[in-house]
Amino acid sequence: MYMIAGWRQWADAGGVSSALPQYLVDTLGARKIGHIKPDGFYIFQTPVSQFFFRPRFKFQDGYRVEAEGPRNDVYYWSNGKTGLVIFLGDEPQLNIEKYAAAFFEIAQALKVKRVAATGGVYAIVPHEKERAFTCSYSHPHLKAELSEYAVSFSNYEGGVSIGSYMNDPAEKLGIEYFSMYAFVPVYDFSQMNQRAQNISVEEDHRAWLDVMRRIDHMFKLGLDLSDLSQKASELTETVNAQIDELSKQLSDAPVKEYIAKITAGFEERPFTALGDVWKDALGDLFNE
Repeated sequence: MYMIAGWRQWADAGGVSSALPQYLVDTLGARKIGHIKPDGFYIFQTPVSQFFFRPRFKFQDGYRVEAEGPRNDVYYWSNGKTGLVIFLGDEPQLNIEKYAAAFFEIAQALKVKRVAATGGVYAIVPHEKERAFTCSYSHPHLKAELSEYAVSFSNYEGGVSIGSYMNDPAEKLGIEYFSMYAFVPVYDFSQMNQRAQNISVEEDHRAWLDVMRRIDHMFKLGLDLSDLSQKASELTETVNAQIDELSKQLSDAPVKEYIAKITAGFEERPFTALGDVWKDALGDLFNE
């Protein structure tokens, strides 16, 4: 039994933390098996930002037909041999220790062996390359295994989001936990031309694919990732088209040179599972 966890949180560039778990729930047909009650974890309003925290309601003729507030839902799927718990929640604003206790109570009740949390941060990285990942973990012994997955290890110091915070209570409870944060492409053209709009990736299917290739291999889920692979290719084409259009609009600005410089200075660290290496090698052998 394994768990993939994501949150609607600050570190959610490219939807890697929130939209990816929802995509897995939808495509796998995972069924909802529970939730964490929102009691005591969320701010209703503040004087500065009165509407940012409030629940969203929809009324028709005075009657409430929709009510949307903080959600922390638990889903389950199995391939017949391995069970997968998918957790998708809203980052808590209050009582973080109690929230973490509730989260790991779920993991313990379901006998989860290991938890993988996903997230994303925007960075000036090329959109056509495999995504780079930074990783943190709950137990020192995990580092050797994680180093085989083409990740760097975080040396960050400062305030953390929920995905990183969970490393601390996980270690205290003896639960294996790690977080992988993808660097999601964003291009800043403001220095070239004040009229230029930045290009950012809202749903980074390339990052989704790259993180799921790692988790699928580690958890031995046997997932079909062909749809994500197709979406990743379409994303590359879409961003290329945006760059071409911007280059035409700003004919005097070195738009493509800027992209080429970023690409040239990027060191790609592709992840290739050992099983894939054998499969490719045997395929070449038989073809010959």
